[in-house]
Amino acid sequence: SSSLLSLSLSSPSPAVKDGTCLPGIDITKLTSISVPPLSSLLSPFAFALVTAWFFFLYLLELCLPKVIAYGTPLVGTGERLPYRINGHLSFWVSLLVVEHAPWQGTGLVYLYDHFVEVAVAASVFSALLSIGLFVASFRKGAVLAEGGVSGCWAYDFWMGRELNPRIGGWDLKVFCELRPGLIGWMVLNLAMAAKERQVLGHSSLAMVLINVSQGYYVWDALYHEQAILSTMDVTTDGFGYMLAFGDLAWVPFTYCIPARYLAEHPSGLSNTLTLLFALVGVFGFFVFRSANSQKDTFRRDPNGICVKHLKFMNTKRGTRLLVSGWWGMARKINYTGDWLLGLSWSLLAGFGSIVCYFYPIYFAVLLVHRAWRDDHACSKKYGNDWIEYKKKVPYMFVPGLV
Repeated sequence: SSSLLSLSLSSPSPAVKDGTCLPGIDITKLTSISVPPLSSLLSPFAFALVTAWFFFLYLLELCLPKVIAYGTPLVGTGERLPYRINGHLSFWVSLLVVEHAPWQGTGLVYLYDHFVEVAVAASVFSALLSIGLFVASFRKGAVLAEGGVSGCWAYDFWMGRELNPRIGGWDLKVFCELRPGLIGWMVLNLAMAAKERQVLGHSSLAMVLINVSQGYYVWDALYHEQAILSTMDVTTDGFGYMLAFGDLAWVPFTYCIPARYLAEHPSGLSNTLTLLFALVGVFGFFVFRSANSQKDTFRRDPNGICVKHLKFMNTKRGTRLLVSGWWGMARKINYTGDWLLGLSWSLLAGFGSIVCYFYPIYFAVLLVHRAWRDDHACSKKYGNDWIEYKKKVPYMFVPGLV
């Protein structure tokens, strides 16, 4: 594997005097790192693998039994686009193929041993896709996202000009949000588990729990696939490099870091502490899923038996804002649950390297920025109603604190 990554995930050095300022990172070694040749990073086989994975999942979307769901009305036209909903089935078929194909077992270890090459291939693929999307967005009749037509080509390329780029009935944005990257993340985790068995001769409790927890998280997202159709990513943001790179490269290859670390570095945690950290994730997921399901159910049917008791605030736009239940506690309570779940994944890897905590650190910054963007957008959207709503629900993330 790459010397860069093996340095990042090295065992902790014994003392600060030796150059270790953070557990697992020896800054004195940075001066001795040679820049790897480009040929070692660009692998035609890895690129072919990533491309094949992308179109394999498209074929599953196209061919597997599906339900047709409709998105929210488009601004200006009022049209509701149809979406093929079968991500849940695609998840199981994908894992079945990966686990029982001829490369099963030792073949999966390729993804660990050539992690950097595959990550670079996914990054290149997402860049090429973004360029294609950007060029295609200038065609006549393309519906553009408000945030992607600033006039600055670099910003518009990053944010994405076109709101819902499609090839026939294939919605590229929704497909990339849930399929190649998320299911790919699960496959990478299985590769890390295969590597650990190769190295240690068995699967550790921490590795099993990370695979189960993250696997369930991915499965849950695909099981509730229809809920994504009303999220800001789908209804508001264009599909540009930000989402393409995030979906196809960033998510799978950074979110699997704790499992990658455990492949060759035991967590050093007792079974009791390991299970305790797993319970942090269970609680976080409960908050995350319960809050999201409550909002989605209310949006679809405010008079449904599970949500008809909730209090809400009418707005001049004719929409309703929840001010009780989970959403009366904090305006982004679901973000808090999601972050706690991510923290638990890092905790399960132990305290041998700060690199394992990249995800909760990065995710905290991402969620704060996303909450700020959403607050700004809602302030423009609802005007004085949003000010009144924030008086009713004053906390952003943690009731009584933040």
